[in-house]
Amino acid sequence: TCLFNSHIPHGNASLLLRRVKVQDKGRYKCYTSTRKALQSEIMCISANSVTMEMTDEMVTCSSHNIYPIPQVTWATEPTAAQGAIENSTIKTTDHKGLFTVESTLRILGNISNRTYFCSFTSADKTQVWTASRKNQGDITQEEGHALSIPCIAPHSLQNFSLTWTFTLSSDPTVILRYDSRTRHTFNLWEGQAELDQDLLLLGDGSLLLHKPDSEEHSGTYTCILSGLQSRHIVQTKVNITVASIKTAESKMSKKKSQLNKRELSERRVDKARVKFEENKRK
Repeated sequence: TCLFNSHIPHGNASLLLRRVKVQDKGRYKCYTSTRKALQSEIMCISANSVTMEMTDEMVTCSSHNIYPIPQVTWATEPTAAQGAIENSTIKTTDHKGLFTVESTLRILGNISNRTYFCSFTSADKTQVWTASRKNQGDITQEEGHALSIPCIAPHSLQNFSLTWTFTLSSDPTVILRYDSRTRHTFNLWEGQAELDQDLLLLGDGSLLLHKPDSEEHSGTYTCILSGLQSRHIVQTKVNITVASIKTAESKMSKKKSQLNKRELSERRVDKARVKFEENKRK
């Protein structure tokens, strides 16, 4: 344990507990010069520890190694009809007395119509950890034309990180990272993809593909916006089609080839007729 000595003159007498265990639970009293007692209860849960997974039928929210048991709530955007959200929550404990909480909700209607929110609220209702996810509808775009893949935070974020991954058939590849605190950007697709720095500060992490290629850029894109106690995921399947100009050129080339073959065939027939007539005269 330790105090923030330099902060005490400014009224901050907070106590730092390292490596907390279930045995550390209880009420802690802080007495100041005015002898006013302050009480607080510990909740052991790490930031960004709430995860969310989604299938075509179900969405699952879970957290591990937490204490005491938090309250789990669900919400959607747009808001679902009253009584439509019915979740099933399972709570288990390990030998250390720490809990694992898993809550499951059935997808309402079309999976791309809503954003799903799952919140874990501490027992004293002073802390909230939120995970949210949206599986967007598929995007189809002709190659060679700029494409913006949307990723907008559902609420304002401060000191956040943004990660874009791309999955074709195997494991996802991190193609871009951004940290709002350092303003540092890692871009594996430099020259092919970028973010709008001005919109980023407004919570818009949409990815702009300059000249997408049908073979290189068709796949699944996942955007992850992570704040101190929140995590938002947007997943989008993108299909880049062959340019219509190329298709037209291919069709013209094929038609021209067919015409050339037909002309060649007709010429051969004509030559054969001429030769037949000549032999007939002889």
